[in-house]
Amino acid sequence: MNIEEINFDKLGLVPAIVQDAQTRRVLTLAYLNKESLERTLETGETWFWSRSRQQLWHKGETSGHTQRVEKLAFDCDADALLVSVIPQGPACHTGAESCFFNTAFDQNAQPETNLGETLTRLYELIASRQRERPEGSYTTYLFDQGIDKILKKVGEEATETIVAAKNDDREAFTNEASDLLYHLLVLLVERGVTLLEISEELVNRGGNHQEAS
Repeated sequence: MNIEEINFDKLGLVPAIVQDAQTRRVLTLAYLNKESLERTLETGETWFWSRSRQQLWHKGETSGHTQRVEKLAFDCDADALLVSVIPQGPACHTGAESCFFNTAFDQNAQPETNLGETLTRLYELIASRQRERPEGSYTTYLFDQGIDKILKKVGEEATETIVAAKNDDREAFTNEASDLLYHLLVLLVERGVTLLEISEELVNRGGNHQEAS
């Protein structure tokens, strides 16, 4: 690839769509300048230009969630890049696989039935509440109250879930278990633990033929 072919904008940047090479899912939109593009080509991992911090950044340098470049292409005007990568973890700082998890319109949307996707969307919503702290949100209230309040709620919901199960009340048990999962997700976000980490731990236990203690 000849970098001189790329039409950088007046700020010396070019937008890049980063896509999972295996699933084809769009992971993020980032910007590169000439130096970050050179480093991406040299190292085989994504380097970007942070417009907010005004500096180069190597994706995954601190988190370990690097992206190995499989293919890099540019469009017909040479003013946009498509970077196909093998991601080593989530692309989004929220812990989501992709930064594009907020759906504005979906003509073919169906009711959510996949538990994994439901938990991921809920985790991402909770993470956004932690960042933005909108007034009137119960989740905001929990984060404002701090870790002790969150732990107390997890304990309360766990007890109520146990009681509902003991009473053999299916509807109550479903409701309480849902409340428990929600508060547990709040705790995960508060402690900075992602669903990917939980998933990897469960997979590792399964691979080692270990049951949860």
